[in-house]
Amino acid sequence: MPERAHIRFNNGGEPERFPPKFVISQDHCTPTRFKKRKRAENQPNSLLNKPQTANPSPKTLSQNPKSSNGTGYAPRRQPNGVNTNGPFNLNRHSHGNPKWDNKDMRGQYGHPIRKKEALLPIRKALPIWSHAAEIKEGLRGSKDVMLLVGETGSGKSTQVPQFLLDEPWCKGCIAITQPRRVAAISLARRVAEEMGTLLGSSSPSSKVGYSVRFDNLTSPNTRIKFLTEGMLLQEMLRDPWLKQYSAVIVDEVHERSVNVDLLLGFLRNLVTGDKKGRNGMPLKVVVMSATADTESLFKFFNAGYQKRKPKHIRNANSIDHMPNGTEDSESSWSGISSSEDEKPREKSLKTPQAKRSPQSNTNGNVNHSLESTDFVSKFISTCYIEGRQYPVKIFYLPEPTQDFVEAALKSIFQIHYKEPLPGDVLVFLTGQDTVEALERLVNEYSLGMEADVPKILALPLFAALPQSAQQKIFYPAPPKTRKIILATNIAETSVTVPGVRYVIDSGKVKIKQFRNRLGLDSLLVKPISQSAAIQRKGRAGREAPGQCYRLYTEKDYLELQLRTTPEILRCDLSHSILTMKARGVKDVVSFPFLDPPMRESLEKALLQLLQLGALTETGEISDTGLKIAKLPLTPTLGRVLVEAANPERDCLLDVIDIISCLSVENIFLNLITEEKKEEAEVARRELYRREGDHLTLLTAVQAYASERTDRKAWAEKHYVSHRAMQNIMDIRKQLRQQCTQLRLLLESADTSAAPQSSETRSNNILHCLLRGFAANTARLMPDGSYRTLMGNQTVAIHPASVLFGRKIEAIVFSEFVFTNRSYARGVSAVQLDWVSEVLASLH
Repeated sequence: MPERAHIRFNNGGEPERFPPKFVISQDHCTPTRFKKRKRAENQPNSLLNKPQTANPSPKTLSQNPKSSNGTGYAPRRQPNGVNTNGPFNLNRHSHGNPKWDNKDMRGQYGHPIRKKEALLPIRKALPIWSHAAEIKEGLRGSKDVMLLVGETGSGKSTQVPQFLLDEPWCKGCIAITQPRRVAAISLARRVAEEMGTLLGSSSPSSKVGYSVRFDNLTSPNTRIKFLTEGMLLQEMLRDPWLKQYSAVIVDEVHERSVNVDLLLGFLRNLVTGDKKGRNGMPLKVVVMSATADTESLFKFFNAGYQKRKPKHIRNANSIDHMPNGTEDSESSWSGISSSEDEKPREKSLKTPQAKRSPQSNTNGNVNHSLESTDFVSKFISTCYIEGRQYPVKIFYLPEPTQDFVEAALKSIFQIHYKEPLPGDVLVFLTGQDTVEALERLVNEYSLGMEADVPKILALPLFAALPQSAQQKIFYPAPPKTRKIILATNIAETSVTVPGVRYVIDSGKVKIKQFRNRLGLDSLLVKPISQSAAIQRKGRAGREAPGQCYRLYTEKDYLELQLRTTPEILRCDLSHSILTMKARGVKDVVSFPFLDPPMRESLEKALLQLLQLGALTETGEISDTGLKIAKLPLTPTLGRVLVEAANPERDCLLDVIDIISCLSVENIFLNLITEEKKEEAEVARRELYRREGDHLTLLTAVQAYASERTDRKAWAEKHYVSHRAMQNIMDIRKQLRQQCTQLRLLLESADTSAAPQSSETRSNNILHCLLRGFAANTARLMPDGSYRTLMGNQTVAIHPASVLFGRKIEAIVFSEFVFTNRSYARGVSAVQLDWVSEVLASLH
């Protein structure tokens, strides 16, 4: 890999180079509207005006025996008064992994009321504060919908619900949806501090709470409730009219997850239909984003008001009268309408000539303007809030890199050695595997740094991480320490991590792509969109001028698609359709989608739900489908769990343990050296089961759960991720509680002791897996390959599987992964006649 060098300018204006090489984009540095922020550069304490003196005797990474790239980074004297050449009095082994100081974790202001008073000036300084009256006025009278575009740093996520809380129409709770749990939890904590109230169930008088998957922290008096989009959809099963809410705020709508699209459709039907189910009380809806296509959103809601035809659907199997239904289809299959176009309609990116809605320009910024003669409605208001974004310099690679993990590692250490404290680094990676791999490399290299160099604290952040570990990123770094936050795209929006001045953007994201022809989900690493790149860059400019290092070329950036493809156009729709069916929607094609999916995708999803037994032959939701819909699981996993609850199977607790493992990315550590791999193979031998990966996961969970002395030591001994196992224990507990509530698990059932394994019990578990993953079965061919029985797709057993290299007549797998070839991951051995029996029952 050729050596690369960043380009930066010293005080004399001369460029100085240090690897890896980046090209600074002058056009992308400072937007016109941020020129007023230039005054920060003229302040005495500004980071941009601090003297920088290079260390006369730099120590390079090539002197570290563990370094193989021969790249050198020069330490320098920090302009904040920290002399990186002075002694820190730290021993070498603790240098790269500093311990948290408990004082840093304590509340900064103490009592909630004092904290509220201390935060008030900060709130008033937010750009959105001066728009409070405008926002309140925009939702009064007949205006039930507001489209609010607030740039990054405007304060929309925390302030809008507080503005609306005391409005005359706001008698109930305000719901604020977030795309990810870490954002919902962190925002709830911040708003609770600003309101001077305790969070959630810690006090009966608490006014702020949150509800995320497997974690609900609310009180009877909660007035502001942050929750993930999926949790609000779950609540609509119990309360289809959302009677407990006076307002629903849909935040970060630009991410266009499938849950957001479903929510928008349900909310449009609620606000444009009659209010009988809400006893005549209005429901206010606020749709917020920093880079949303406002024209499409306006037309979407305006079309609902123009129809004004209330449609009431009563489904005999549904829970209640649903306000979200549509007219019956003439087709015998409820959900397939022959009058619809087969292709999703194209959304115009052009807006009225007078003023344009938010779009990305070639400078990597977003142009916003909402006021247009075409955006006029007595039911819909619009509002634009300028952000408090500091200028961010953007650096590009001069040529593409083949290994973005290696490029990120080099960038981390060049920033650490060259840039002053304070200033933490946020690195965007693709998934848990790359995050943990880079975390190990950073910790390894940090051990080779001199004692007079500031310490490094590497903190991972991904969806499967336990909540306590996720929250560590928000704690202040210990003295003379730089935080290196290694994150997936969950840190892309909503979450403001204090102290971040530098962003390293890999330009990649891991997404699921559903292949309709094969009926399989592919997990792919793909380039991000320009909208996502702008969001990532913005993380560096929240508190001070920052820098963004993009690990791709400027040409590659300009070739990225403008916006992220809506998830509903590329994902398996079975869960979405089940969600709609459970809420009384009969004709799913006529459901108001912002971007209607293709007919082929809908037909495939309906067929899959029929095969799972979630729908009847007439397209109505079945009793089994209602049970699955109430679980926070995919339809396939939900079907496995419901099957395990049958008395003839009697393996529900075992299946819950397996599903808990499948909810995290990987419990076994990924090892690099052959020596470590051999050691792990020996240590894990007692956990491996000949039946395959699922029963191996079950054995590992039950062994970990039965460890009563030191679970962390057990995990280290078996090269198992202690962090992942902690998360599995939380999911396991919550799933058991939910199964008890759904009466799938008896309250008197003994959940403390693991049942003894037997061949009959193992076969029952495999039969349950087959019932849910019938489409993910393959048989051995004469040439030694495996071909799926549905789709005839060639797959290979993943090298990480315990069955890798073995020849078995038939397999069932829980995940399809495509890298350089098609792999089946999470594989179990089954008998071919079992598979034939299950497939025959589906037809």
